[in-house]
Amino acid sequence: MNNKQKVTVELRNGKFRLPNGSRLEELNPKALLLCATAQCAGYTVMGILNQDHITPKRLELTIEGTLDTPKLQADSRFIGFSIAYNVECRSMSDQRAVSEAIRDAQDRLCGLVALLKCAAPVSHEISIVSTETVKV
Repeated sequence: MNNKQKVTVELRNGKFRLPNGSRLEELNPKALLLCATAQCAGYTVMGILNQDHITPKRLELTIEGTLDTPKLQADSRFIGFSIAYNVECRSMSDQRAVSEAIRDAQDRLCGLVALLKCAAPVSHEISIVSTETVKV
């Protein structure tokens, strides 16, 4: 059975932070790599959205890396990555722009995602909801 490392970051006050008051010092080096990648992807998405004057209500990224060993060890290597983008938009019209920004960051603009792709396959999923009230 392979070991999985998982890190979640969420946008708060313009910065990506670990949830629940967790601290970077608590992460092992492999989790730090995942955290840095999630932050890089998040800031890349936000940079694209800022050009369109769009600010999501909530943005959370969770990245999971699968290691080739059953236990975390110094010589463990990643054999795959998965990134989940969870976004809450203020309006339905923002959803398309957010989706495109995430795809651009994931496919070509985020340097750390590109780096991970050199080491192992990287998959992703996007979940976007809107809190806009629907008028009937």
